[in-house]
Amino acid sequence: MSEHDVEELKGVFDVLSSQIPALIRGIIASVFSEEAGREMGKAAGAFYKGLIEAGIPNDVAIRMTENYISVFTNLGEIMKKLSYKMEREGKIKKEAEEEKGEEETGERAEEQ
Repeated sequence: MSEHDVEELKGVFDVLSSQIPALIRGIIASVFSEEAGREMGKAAGAFYKGLIEAGIPNDVAIRMTENYISVFTNLGEIMKKLSYKMEREGKIKKEAEEEKGEEETGERAEEQ
């Protein structure tokens, strides 16, 4: 792998590390918006109604509906954690690169 390839790959990862957290935040916002909440409520109601109409006992239908809703909320929590972790790692990486750049600048100044 040439130095050019390495630099190009580094650029791609830099873009990904800055773009992906923003994308995840956007998805989280859309999942937890007022409109999404209404739609989730409608979906849960339809799910529950379908279970009851299929003859599932009420207590089982309630439990299954709770599990159905928890899939969405758990997914949202996972995405929040992932977004935070990616942002944190991106900041740490950027700080390390800045330190490395400062060290290289200092070394060059000492050589002169």
